[in-house]
Amino acid sequence: MRKTILGSLVSFPLTERAPRPDEHALRELAERVHETARRKLGRSLSIRQVDAGSCNGCELEIHALNNAFYDLERFGFHFVASPRHADILLVTGPVTKNMREALKRTYEATPDPKWVVAVGDCAANGGIFAGSYAVEGGVGDVVPVDLHIKGCPPSPTDLLAGLLALMKRKLPQPKRRFWSR
Repeated sequence: MRKTILGSLVSFPLTERAPRPDEHALRELAERVHETARRKLGRSLSIRQVDAGSCNGCELEIHALNNAFYDLERFGFHFVASPRHADILLVTGPVTKNMREALKRTYEATPDPKWVVAVGDCAANGGIFAGSYAVEGGVGDVVPVDLHIKGCPPSPTDLLAGLLALMKRKLPQPKRRFWSR
């Protein structure tokens, strides 16, 4: 046991180094997203991530957005635990029969204006799970989708670029509700 521990201390890891990111491009993307979010809403955007039945490949890339390298918060986005506080629903995976009702309720609980972003190929049409007895279909079969980010899974940079593309669209106007006593 001692030999294994000492050997691991003096040898190099067997993994490859991550490719160097284009710092300038990432910084420019951050500034554009932050500026657009402030101009459109006057504040940062809140994201609620919903796993509708995925293999978790897309979730791994979404979680990478929160690490120190991508640092999603510097772009003016942050994840929230409740759909009642969200502006964007980030939905991954094909919608399974068990998650259909939960996704509908999450969509209805999200206040207007709201966007739905389907992440990954499975969210578009069921991907490799299409035709399964347990799958209803893509996210668009259950709730209206505003943006689809392609990939299996899409990279964190693709996710950021997709969120920026969403921000450049015109915001839907919130429904006015008048309450009487």
